[in-house]
Amino acid sequence: MTSTRTAALAAIPLALALTLTACSSGDGDDAAASDGPVELTVSIDEGLEADALAAIDDRIAQFEDENPDITVTTQEYTWTGTTFAAQLAGGTLPDVFVVPFTDGRGLIERGQIADVSGLVDELPWADGLNQNVAEAGQDADGDQWAVPIAAYGQGLHYNRTLFTQAGLDPDSPPTTWDEVREDARAIADATGQAGYAQMTQSNTGGWILTTLVYALGGRVEDVGGDGADDTVTATVDTDQMKDALTYLHDLRWEDDSMGANFLYDWSSINQDFAAGKIGMYVSGGGNYGNLFTQNAMNPDDYGVTVIPLEGDDAGVLGGGTLAAVSATASAAEQAAAVRWIDFYYMQKLTDQDAAVLDAKTTAESGQPVGAPQLPIFDQATYDEQQGWISEYVNVPLDQMTPYTDAIFDQPLLAEPGVATQEVYAALDPVVQTVLTQENADIDQLVADAQTSVESILARQ
Repeated sequence: MTSTRTAALAAIPLALALTLTACSSGDGDDAAASDGPVELTVSIDEGLEADALAAIDDRIAQFEDENPDITVTTQEYTWTGTTFAAQLAGGTLPDVFVVPFTDGRGLIERGQIADVSGLVDELPWADGLNQNVAEAGQDADGDQWAVPIAAYGQGLHYNRTLFTQAGLDPDSPPTTWDEVREDARAIADATGQAGYAQMTQSNTGGWILTTLVYALGGRVEDVGGDGADDTVTATVDTDQMKDALTYLHDLRWEDDSMGANFLYDWSSINQDFAAGKIGMYVSGGGNYGNLFTQNAMNPDDYGVTVIPLEGDDAGVLGGGTLAAVSATASAAEQAAAVRWIDFYYMQKLTDQDAAVLDAKTTAESGQPVGAPQLPIFDQATYDEQQGWISEYVNVPLDQMTPYTDAIFDQPLLAEPGVATQEVYAALDPVVQTVLTQENADIDQLVADAQTSVESILARQ
């Protein structure tokens, strides 16, 4: 891997099934002690533009000025379900890396990340985290092993230029799934590009399919019981699952509005969307930063709105990103890692001077400031932080209001809580089959997936 300097933020789900363990210290006093200089390796996204790298160079220089005993180097890393397990097992991850909410509990239970809860407890914001967010990085006793640094609710991203070319109003994006279908067909007919595209592999197929099921009022798991008596039942074989797959089938085979690529993952769909090859797709609502910094999207093209919710118990799938510390890090490296997490990710959310410095540095390098995120703390803290940085905001917020005006009013639903990534992986081929075989038997596919997920849950 190359060593460059920039921000690390992975917002997609990943798969883990490892047993690597290592001793780590959760004692804040011991971990804070350092007998000399510490070298800390932190993760950065792969393929960042030069301006983004320069912005992180500046932030690292600021951190090292404040912490002269710590030297920060960087390692390119993008979390994907097909590579993360091998990186973890091989010990090739940096000291600080990011994982999705869905992986936190499993990593903690298997001792695959360091217990830095004692260090985190000493930080001034530790008691203010939104508990619904914080628990993704907590052990069974409520100790904070990993720190939530970003949260999201799924959104419908759309290309305003393709909307205009298709005779659609980019300021009035679709509000129902029928309208999504109509607009996708119009875009495909007028422009020759995919009106709507869907992720299908590296667990993202299951992730987005679950999103659609949630939006129609369904679930893929049902948790019953109380506490230690919780039981988890697979609920894949439902009308909502069949409706979601039938909807995709019709977009693909009746309307021919999904283009020709049916093997998208998170990175590749972002790339094609930024290149103007996709009219609409579903992903985390805060995805603008990646589209701009890694895929050079023209801001004028970008729009985002909330996903349509239809039916009883419909809700928007939400998740987020945790910053974790390697289980092989020494006590001194753990202390340095928590200082970095606090400086780079958290202070800009809670401290005015830090927020302004981060926003100013980022804006001066031409990188996006102010893209919408869900609150890590509470909405009042989020709104206050947005006020602090308002003069540096350089993203097209007026093109994001269909999302920002409505996302806080949508019911936010957690991802499936048991064997999340395995469940997503089991659903990937279902989506792929529907999109590549016109006569796919949806009822049979769903029944088989139900059996597969039942087997996965039985092993937990």
